[in-house]
Amino acid sequence: MQKILDSKKVMVMTINSLTREVIAELIFQRIVEKKKDIKEQYDKSKCKIGCFFVDDLLPVEITREISNYFPKHPDMTLRKNLRENKYVGVQMNRYHSILEETIYAFQNKKVVNLIKDICNIDDLHPDEQLYAGGISSMKKGQFLNPHLDNSHDKDRDKWRVLNLLFYVSPNWKKNNGGHLEIWPDGLKEKQTVLHSLFNRLIVMTTHHTSWHSVSPILVDASRNCISNYYFSNNPFFASDTFHVTTFRGRPEQKLRNQILKLDSYLRMGIRKIFKKGIAKNPQVYKKEK
Repeated sequence: MQKILDSKKVMVMTINSLTREVIAELIFQRIVEKKKDIKEQYDKSKCKIGCFFVDDLLPVEITREISNYFPKHPDMTLRKNLRENKYVGVQMNRYHSILEETIYAFQNKKVVNLIKDICNIDDLHPDEQLYAGGISSMKKGQFLNPHLDNSHDKDRDKWRVLNLLFYVSPNWKKNNGGHLEIWPDGLKEKQTVLHSLFNRLIVMTTHHTSWHSVSPILVDASRNCISNYYFSNNPFFASDTFHVTTFRGRPEQKLRNQILKLDSYLRMGIRKIFKKGIAKNPQVYKKEK
């Protein structure tokens, strides 16, 4: 592949020619183009919840195609409880190939190494099995309460250190809700809102204090997202310890907060006895052999 892809050629590509290699090259080029700004964003935030965003990640025509092929909600899995209310999909061979190609473009070695350099993380690995990654969609009234991501991969061998979120819903407005919220000073202080705008990539660190959430959707529309996690042999902070995915209520949700505290305590107790849990996490891509 040539070093720089011709934008006019990209515009006339057929959907089937958009391989993970092509998409990865476009992602790489855009991040390189914005690297100085990205580095400044990350360095300013890394002592708490390191994060950065990249707008216009892919040519608009490509991201619209990705959005067009997002599955309908009945073809996804609904996760609805006090912790979260959203649709997810991880068995990517059930959906159009453009979605799988896009997910794995973020696992391209050039892209991973570039983000590794920006975040100054010596040891960084993508997750081929998409543990807790894949695609997600949220409609009016759905939400994701404040939480800490599980500290490890599914085998509890590597530490989860970065979360990559690529938003693909066209014309998504700031007053639609469904935005990523990070709580760098804890849940008793005001959150920082990172808007889930069309064609925007957000990368954030995950560790023992990286509380984050998704605000409720306020409109009759779907906010669609493609997500990846990167793992490392070392925790992001040396003080990190193992924890399960840990949920809390929002500041105004006093009762829910107490229920979710108990829920996290019980699930953590189970993991102290059963290292990998009692049941297998279903959100893993089981590829056909």
